[in-house]
Amino acid sequence: MSPGNVVDALLRRWYVLVVALLLTAAGAHQVVRPAPRYAGSAVVVLKPPVTQNQPNQLTNLQPPLAAVSYAVVQRLQSPAGAQELRAAGIQGTYHLVPRNSGTSATPRYLIPSLQVQSQAPDADAAVTAVRRIIDVYAAHVEQLQTAQGVPAGARITPSVLTSPSAAPVQGDKRRALAGTALLGTAGGVLGALWLDRYLLGRRTAAPHGRPPAGPLPAAR
Repeated sequence: MSPGNVVDALLRRWYVLVVALLLTAAGAHQVVRPAPRYAGSAVVVLKPPVTQNQPNQLTNLQPPLAAVSYAVVQRLQSPAGAQELRAAGIQGTYHLVPRNSGTSATPRYLIPSLQVQSQAPDADAAVTAVRRIIDVYAAHVEQLQTAQGVPAGARITPSVLTSPSAAPVQGDKRRALAGTALLGTAGGVLGALWLDRYLLGRRTAAPHGRPPAGPLPAAR
């Protein structure tokens, strides 16, 4: 198809371009004035029990604790865990991210810390969701130790290092507008070309699709 044919097809199906323009304008309005969103966040760490040799729990963080934390995270990220979180009242978007505390000298995920994130339409809902996720996480840590028969004085405990807080989600409006315009233009052009080819194909095939005419009357 030559550029001239493309232009002719777009002119014939101008109404498709108008519909695409209206949809693009509606999408751009949502980008310029999006619904408010807030991101809640907190950091949780698994601390070992207090011992005589290490009275400060934060100085005795070991990789096995990070493995326990990651096992709980995998459980909560499974379909069953997602259902459990929904049952706890968590409806928005959430993330459980093991923090990469490694350096060139120490392995990754050495410290068993976990960043809990959640998004909601208002700040209070985002903070509440983070707290509920932490509660479910702590309950799973307790259940693991109960199942293993760990004594109460020797159990690891989750501790909140950074209190839950929320901040408004800020996006790049210029990039979003550019993406909306690109999608709208591409969708309108492709839709117009496809419809033009479809209608021309039907028009061409119509004479061949007519039922054959009945027998001519015999000449007298």
